[in-house]
Amino acid sequence: MKKKTLVIVMASICTSPLYAAAFDRSGQSISAFLQPGNYFEGGIKVLDTSLEGQEAGTNPTRNSISDIINSAYNPSAALKLQLTPQFSFGFIYDQPYASDSEYTGNNSFVAKPNDTVLVPGINSTTLAEKTGGEVVTGNTKASFDMQSFSFIGGYQPNKYWNLYAGPVYQTFKSNVNLRGQVFGLYNGYDFEAKEVGDWGWLAGFAYQIPEKAIKASLTYRSSIHHEVKANEKLSLVDMLSTQQGRDFLDEHLAYMVSIGQMTEASRAALNHVVANLPDAGKSGTTKFKSPESVNLEFQTGLRKGTLLFGNLRWVHWSDFEFKPYRFGEISEVVGALSTPSRPNGFNLVRYYDDQWSANLGIGQRLSDKWSGSVSIGWDSGAGERVSTGGPNKGYYSVGLGAQYSPTTKYFISGGLKYLWLGDAKGQLGAQAGSEYYVGEYKNNYSIGYGLKIGYKF
Repeated sequence: MKKKTLVIVMASICTSPLYAAAFDRSGQSISAFLQPGNYFEGGIKVLDTSLEGQEAGTNPTRNSISDIINSAYNPSAALKLQLTPQFSFGFIYDQPYASDSEYTGNNSFVAKPNDTVLVPGINSTTLAEKTGGEVVTGNTKASFDMQSFSFIGGYQPNKYWNLYAGPVYQTFKSNVNLRGQVFGLYNGYDFEAKEVGDWGWLAGFAYQIPEKAIKASLTYRSSIHHEVKANEKLSLVDMLSTQQGRDFLDEHLAYMVSIGQMTEASRAALNHVVANLPDAGKSGTTKFKSPESVNLEFQTGLRKGTLLFGNLRWVHWSDFEFKPYRFGEISEVVGALSTPSRPNGFNLVRYYDDQWSANLGIGQRLSDKWSGSVSIGWDSGAGERVSTGGPNKGYYSVGLGAQYSPTTKYFISGGLKYLWLGDAKGQLGAQAGSEYYVGEYKNNYSIGYGLKIGYKF
């Protein structure tokens, strides 16, 4: 029995997802709560990604895009207490969703002094000179971070069944800086949201036959609604909204009409757009919800010392929309100028496909103190995604794991995964769901490392 348990614990540690569709980072496993007796674990995962591409599609230039994803570090911890033979309590901390990207080099995601503003002949520098504003500088950056604190109560009517449920507290914070010609009037947009927290819930059940190393669990996690009071700044929009900006634009448009480069109707339409831009000081609440999900985790003994394990995960990303307050208001004004036309506005981030992911592996006891595992994985992705977060369209993976258990009370384990990222076409918020795109990302990969310690008491 002790040797079987060793392999079971090892399998749950070395195969947890290190990377998934959209912002999914942890996989939200419930396995720590299902360990027998009292149990504690802590771990960290590191993800090194190479995500490079080329400007393409509606992007007017064809420059290369160097690696845009920063290394990710995701800690986790779990505590499970068997209070009585029938009742248990657990706590799980993880970072389920995160993203951290930055564009550098010579491409249209990096601001330049000569970036065009609305029409040829007006650029960031000339507009700043006419209005007393600041020239837009810097790189496109985007970071999203969510932390999850799950409090779980379990009821075990017998040794086979475990029914569990509990509240989940989730925090969110984010910083986004859009820079470069490709973003049009959003060149110079800044979004800063300090950390906020909101509540959701989880529920599920597990079935096990300990003598045969059989265990399966099904867990549902609810979506969580967030309301964020963020700071938003739009440099170009704020400059155009001043009286000096409107006068300068109208004078330039009149000149373009005089030389036959624009019609009077187009001049009137552009002036109308600028006249209706929201005031610089206006602010409001950004509302969105993190996605609901379902996890199926299972394992079964094949022969003495050998375990087959796996998981299947569904995440409802197709319902995910992220539209900051002022970003959205301006999108309803300038949406008609975008490609494709979005007269009703658009989101900063939008997904149209749900994520499906699966992992399957084999764990093998090598000695009384050592175990190893190998696994393969697949992730569908959540469809093409906006370039601010780093486009990818799912992956295939292979993983290796090892665990050392000096005693039956504690262990140290490590894992390595290599992921072949799917090719993707990067889209802007206004392009999401259409055939238009601004960049292509091919032949990219990620390498994930994991380390975990566990203690039974």
